[in-house]
Amino acid sequence: MRAAALTLALAAGPAAAQDQCRLALLLGIDVSASVDASEYESQLNGVASALIAPEIVEAFLNGPGPVALSIYEWSGRFQQDLVIDWTLITSEDDLTRIAERVARQVRRSEDFPTALGYALGFAAGHFDDAPACLFQTLDISGDGQNNDGFTPGAAYEHFPFDGITVNGLAIGGASLMIEDYFYEQVIRGPGAFVEYATTHADFAAAMRRKLERELRVMILGDLALPTGQLPM
Repeated sequence: MRAAALTLALAAGPAAAQDQCRLALLLGIDVSASVDASEYESQLNGVASALIAPEIVEAFLNGPGPVALSIYEWSGRFQQDLVIDWTLITSEDDLTRIAERVARQVRRSEDFPTALGYALGFAAGHFDDAPACLFQTLDISGDGQNNDGFTPGAAYEHFPFDGITVNGLAIGGASLMIEDYFYEQVIRGPGAFVEYATTHADFAAAMRRKLERELRVMILGDLALPTGQLPM
């Protein structure tokens, strides 16, 4: 799938490559019971501030083609709530509007467990509604291991994750082994990685690092690919 998309983009020439959506990026935010009110605010503010940080704005806008962005919150088995539906980012104003919307978000659930498998399953389905992009990346954050419903491994076995890279932002504090858990059970795909925040207070800086890494590109001829991604 990716190789075919790359071939078509290259065949169409540089102008077509600049118009092609290069990345569908989905952010998943943990709002399970282990996340208290102040930690929830830290996550919202962290995402909002990251989206308007100069280096992130530059990374969104100066690649070969636009990025489609969506954001959702997740906790229990049936608690997945869209915050931002798929939006094609073509200007700094787009990012500012999304950041303002995220900062105003009101928490919809707070007493549910950590159903990470269900959160992944929801993401796989949501990518079906994304614009046609060369790459698809899920950027999922969390401070605890799955403790409700099926596991991440089961989600990968039973949901359509072909062509989707899953990166993790592991938040320490609630679980001392959370970084290892994300490495072993959560991330998936070529070049997948884990960014680590020692506590929720470090979430904003970790989110900026993570977004920049996901959005930066390397040039292959007239076409650019996300860092760490190779044609498949």
